[in-house]
Amino acid sequence: MKRHLISAADLTRDDAVLILDTAEEMARVADRPIKKLPTLRGRTVVNLFFEDSTRTRISFEAAAKRLSADVINFSAKGSSVSKGESLKDTALTLEAMGADAVVIRHHDSGAPHRLATSGWIGGSVVNAGDGTHEHPTQALLDAFTMRRRLVGADAGIGQDLAGRRITIVGDILHSRVARSNVHLLTTLGAEVTLVAPPTLVPFGVERWPCEVSYDLDSVVAKSDAVMMLRVQRERMNAAFFPTEREYARRYGLDGERMARMPEHAIVMHPGPMNRGMEITAEVADSPRCTAVEQVANGVSIRMAVLYLLLGGNEPAVTATSTPTEESK
Repeated sequence: MKRHLISAADLTRDDAVLILDTAEEMARVADRPIKKLPTLRGRTVVNLFFEDSTRTRISFEAAAKRLSADVINFSAKGSSVSKGESLKDTALTLEAMGADAVVIRHHDSGAPHRLATSGWIGGSVVNAGDGTHEHPTQALLDAFTMRRRLVGADAGIGQDLAGRRITIVGDILHSRVARSNVHLLTTLGAEVTLVAPPTLVPFGVERWPCEVSYDLDSVVAKSDAVMMLRVQRERMNAAFFPTEREYARRYGLDGERMARMPEHAIVMHPGPMNRGMEITAEVADSPRCTAVEQVANGVSIRMAVLYLLLGGNEPAVTATSTPTEESK
């Protein structure tokens, strides 16, 4: 792997499979009485969040702590950023504090790349979502969830998602999750189809390695996984569809549409959900919906990413299943 994780497009197939396989090892730690490894003891991970977040921030914090790293949580609200401090000065402050890794979420697309290439930070930079650009660890946890459900945890070791048909539905235009998933899933051999109203399809999408459809009913019956995206009203400054009811009728997933999916197929959602709009409560609460699994898998994936970026050559998990005194 490279020193930073900025874009899912930076990952080769071997990189991605290595992360997924390492995450399987990390997932076993969650089944232990003491969910902790000494791997990153003495390392400092900073969560630098300029946007609100629940799942991603807590997930990265849990991942770092389970690897025994010291964690500093930095929120733009209530900090010197609210007084006008620049990203550069914030980064230099973190560098002076000895940050080994900076996990950054920023409202501006490209901010993590700027941080990684500026020389302001000596450690690794992990993109936790930048504007409408990318969210690579979300794509990794989505791929991890798909591989576990569609292939099997043990059977999936070393495998990719070759031949699997994945449909991503909703607000593609504003979705960094969609962009990262298209890059990663195609790298892993999956066939990706985007479904959205024409107004919510990005300009230049014809250059993306995927298909585009405007008819959900035409693709749902041949999908191995259907990922529903939230309509991001906070990023919209115009009307992109007539009404919420019309959007739900054409692009929402309800029980009737789910029944047309293949028996093995799963429903995914990166959260937070708009129940009743892109997904009904019936679907969200069904056993086929992996939304809660995705949250749990996010901790394993982020443990794997931090371990591979910072952990050196030590084995991720010791051969013994019983925690040692040191890991306590």
